[in-house]
Amino acid sequence: MLTVDYSVLEIGDGERVLDIGCGTGRHSWEACRRAFCTVYALDIDGEELMRARGVLGAMERQGESRAQWGLLRASTVSLPFKEGVFDKIVCSEVLEHVPDDLQGIKEMARGLKDRGAVAVSVPSYLPEAICWRISSAYHARAGGHVRIYRSGQLIPPLSAHGLQVYARRRKHALHSFYWILRCLFGVNNEKAVVPSLYYRFLVWDMRANSRPIRWLDSFFTLFFAKSTVLYATKNENER
Repeated sequence: MLTVDYSVLEIGDGERVLDIGCGTGRHSWEACRRAFCTVYALDIDGEELMRARGVLGAMERQGESRAQWGLLRASTVSLPFKEGVFDKIVCSEVLEHVPDDLQGIKEMARGLKDRGAVAVSVPSYLPEAICWRISSAYHARAGGHVRIYRSGQLIPPLSAHGLQVYARRRKHALHSFYWILRCLFGVNNEKAVVPSLYYRFLVWDMRANSRPIRWLDSFFTLFFAKSTVLYATKNENER
């Protein structure tokens, strides 16, 4: 399931792409499929990086990857790169976990080339606030969310670092209900029946791509999206 839309964040041949907080690498996989580029998948979790390596390696062996790729274990707030290295940066569902999110934004801007583009996604306010209200474990657990972003809250700090927002999207309304169910039945209870059944439905939907379900998701996304995605370009002259 992709949160960032690569038809909005266009990746071209020869570009360098950084996937910050890549997890198991879903956005890195898609970038490797799309262009003859170089993809760096970065995360602080070594186990997640090993899973990403497994998938990227399998894609390469099966001829599904067009890109060169590498994996790095590093922090969002201290990227191990020189200034202005990347043409495109993806930072999906990461900043809500980072205590110093402003430093994370600063590092993204530093690593991006002038006229490069970044896609940043965070949980949308309403479903996130409901989850916090229902379950303290949702945000109090290790690695949990440390803040809720209100609409438009990320735009000023992005602008302060020369990142001008050119598009905004809302995604995955049906996934909002999954996390609400997880909070209701115990966010750490992986065996809870109702959330498990709903999860199976989501997996089926991703494979089937049912048109009626897509319409339903699009309708709920108007007011109950799980994620908000901002796309911005870097212009040093605007800083």
